[in-house]
Order: sequence, then C-alpha cells, then structure tokens
Amino acid sequence: MPARALMIQGTCSNAGKSLMVAGLCRAFAGRGLKVRPFKPQNMSNNAAPAADGGEIGRAQALQARACRVAPSVHMNPVLLKPQTDSGSQVVVQGRVEATAAARDYYRMKALLLPRVLDSFRLLADEADLVLVEGAGSPAEVNLRAGDIANMGFAQAAGVPVVLVGDIERGGVIAQLVGTWELLETAERALVRGYLVNKFRGDPGLFESALPILAERTGLASFGTVTWCEAAGDLPKEDMLGLSEIARARPDAPILVAVPRLPRLSNLDDLDPLAQEPAVRLLIVEPGRPIPAEADLVLLPGSKSTIADLAFLRVQGWDIDILAHVRRGGRVLGLCGGYQMLGRTIADPLGLEGPPATVAGLGLLDLATTFERDKTVREVRASDWTDGTELRGYEIHLGRSEGPATARPMLRIEGRPDGAVSADGRVAGCYLHGLLANDAWRGRYLRSLNPEVRSTLDAGRRVEAALDVLAAHLESCLDLDRLLQAAAPPALTGR
Repeated sequence: MPARALMIQGTCSNAGKSLMVAGLCRAFAGRGLKVRPFKPQNMSNNAAPAADGGEIGRAQALQARACRVAPSVHMNPVLLKPQTDSGSQVVVQGRVEATAAARDYYRMKALLLPRVLDSFRLLADEADLVLVEGAGSPAEVNLRAGDIANMGFAQAAGVPVVLVGDIERGGVIAQLVGTWELLETAERALVRGYLVNKFRGDPGLFESALPILAERTGLASFGTVTWCEAAGDLPKEDMLGLSEIARARPDAPILVAVPRLPRLSNLDDLDPLAQEPAVRLLIVEPGRPIPAEADLVLLPGSKSTIADLAFLRVQGWDIDILAHVRRGGRVLGLCGGYQMLGRTIADPLGLEGPPATVAGLGLLDLATTFERDKTVREVRASDWTDGTELRGYEIHLGRSEGPATARPMLRIEGRPDGAVSADGRVAGCYLHGLLANDAWRGRYLRSLNPEVRSTLDAGRRVEAALDVLAAHLESCLDLDRLLQAAAPPALTGR
C-alpha cells in the first residue's frame, strides 16, 4: 500500500507547525503507523546530527524521535544556516554545499527541487504516513517563484495541505482568510482544511467564527488546539524560543546567565537548565549587563563565532565576563563559546567572512583555527576527571590547540577534548548536549552550589511531553479526518 502524505503549512512563522507535526507524529505512531517527518527547507542554526551522517534541523530530529525512529538527512534535505543578515550556509542532504547570499540562493532553489523530491521519495518508500512541515507561510507570494518550502513543494509532490492559524497573535480569521485569498487556484485545490492553534480559554468561544471562515474560504475546520503546557518541556527550535526558555525563578539558588548573541546555535544545553528547579536561566538581552550575582556565564555555540565575538565586545559583555572571573565566578563555553574563551581565532580561508585572525577573551591559553572540513557526528564521551559517561554530538569547523589543552575537560571517543583553567573556574569543550547528561549536569550544579541536588531526567521528560502533546492533539482535533485527508503523493517533479 503506498504511503500517504499530509503537509502542515502555517499562516505565519511560529504558528506552531513544528510542534504540531511532532505531536501528530507521536499520535499516529501510537496507532501503529510507520510515520516519517519531512521538511523540504528549514532555516535554523539549531542543527542535529543524523544517523546516516550530516546534519538536519533540530525540529526534524525531535519529530523523528516522536516517530521513534533515528533521524535521517532526508527528513530535512535543505537546511539554511544564517551566517549574516543576508547570507546563509546551504546544507543539502546533510552536507555543506555552498555559502550563498539571499539573492543567490533564490537562483539555486530550482536546482535543489529534484533532490528535495528524491529525499521525499526515499522516506515515502519506508513509511505509511509522511507528515510534511512547511516553512514560514504560503502567503508570502513575493517568494513564490521557485518555492520549495510550501506550495511549490506541495504542487511538485502532489501533497494535500492543512493550514494552521495562530490565535495567540490575534487576527486568526484574517490570517486564514488572507492566506486563502493569496493562494492561486491550483494551490487552493490542495488545501483540505485548517486548524487553529494556541487557544487559551474555552474553545467553544471560537465556534461562531467557523461559519464566517466557511463562507469566506469554503474550508472546514479540523479543530481548535488549546494551549498545551507540556509543550514547554520540548526542545526549542530556534532563537524565537529563547524567551520561552528563560523562566522566572527569582528565588532559585543558581543564576546562569547566557548572553544573547545574534547567531547562537545548538541550544541543547539550555533546555535542561530551564527545567531545573534550582536554576534561574537568564537570557541577557543586548544593552543589558551580565548580572554581577551570576554563578555561571554560559557561552553556547555560534554559527558565526568571530562576528558574535565582535558583538559581545560591542555590548561590553567581554568586560562583564572578565570581571565575573575576577570575582571568582565560573564560565563554561561550548563549541563556538569554547573558541571565544581562547587567545585567538583564525579564519584563514574566509569560511565565516573575510579572512581574519581576531583576539579571543584570553581566559584559556589556546588558539583556534577554522578548517574547511566540518565535523558532524554523534559521539560517546566521558568526563576527564571522574570518568562520568556522556552522550552528545559535535558540529564544528576547526581545531583548538595550546597549553590549556594539557588540562582537558572531556575525553571524546578516547581522545582529549576541551580545556580547563588552572583554577578550574573557566572551562570549555566541543561537545554539544553536555548539560543534557543528567549525572554530569547534577554534579556540575553541585559544584556551583553544594546544597543543590538535581533529580531531573531530561530525556524522560521529553518523552513524557511528546506523549502528553499527542494525547492533547487527540482530544482537540479530529485525527481520523486528518488521516483521511492525507493522500498518496502524485509527484510531478515540477
């Protein structure tokens, strides 16, 4: 029996498409179906390693987990990783293919569509149901030419579409009607209905809007999804989720400060910290100082390490960090954040911009040099001092060398990694997901405050949140009708 497919498109960015697909993946997998997620084109600096090599968007890795399968590069065949305001690294089927300005990328899209469809075919061959996630909104008609992310893909693959409106933003009727009005006739023919997301309160209050939407669009509702608190425990996809991560716990005994740099990436370590009852996670916004009372300054990864380091200096955060260390505070750098802690960062090949060598923060005696080959892999690791076993992944360019590496922080696949200052207060490494390891995180938090005892099982909490989200969607939506709306693809290769 051929696989069926259904595409979830939003009326706007951040309408909840990613979590909607994740919840539906878990719900339909729970019914015994072989489900696969698919996003033709994603734009995010938060990537995850795929089991078949290469990297994909973090949201698709979560969706694969919801399906209880390993992530594959074919679940997100085109990943754009912004490096500047107008240019991105273009990752195709897991591998870096180019660095392109926005205008240049639009010319590339027609060439990428056949490869996107090839990845979609491969997933469809092994699945009963493929749930496809759009990007942004199909109403962005100025971007319609060569589209591979929304209706362009849906037409080429012959996949039916469901629209998702975000009522939390307000104007959801206008979102849905406006999107419908901007669709072309052939695109409208693919739309099977809509659903409304993020409703707070009594969803019955929205019933009076249904006849209005039916009259204006002819579309039927699949349901209204009320607010699901458990979704807050799921990994955030991108920078838009940072404000959700920072939960106000004014009385928490540990304050962790994270400077909000423009190209922060791979935020896996922020989610478990946000869930820790003893931690107040503070995202320090531009224009504000790093609080003097912070116990830890955490520098996560960056897609543009040199540019983010320059931004850090413009904000005066370098001065704050040095003062924090002089007061006896702790600093932890991960990947790009680790590179910033050294004496110099060299980009002789111009991989992040014009070739340059810049001064780092000088808190670790090491030098980083960017190299063309990119390391992307899941790894097993251990703490250098006590052997605590760790799981995580590497996604980075370059190597870091110098006297500080004689005091490694970790052992990754048997080799030393990272560095720790002589007084133990400054440390960094290349392992993403370090703080998602419960035992290591608990021990590290105790080193910040001996009275803290962590009981959080981060992995189990994510699994529980996926189950709750799936059950929530079952209660809010007509999943039988959604499944009936899915259809075997009719690939045209347009």
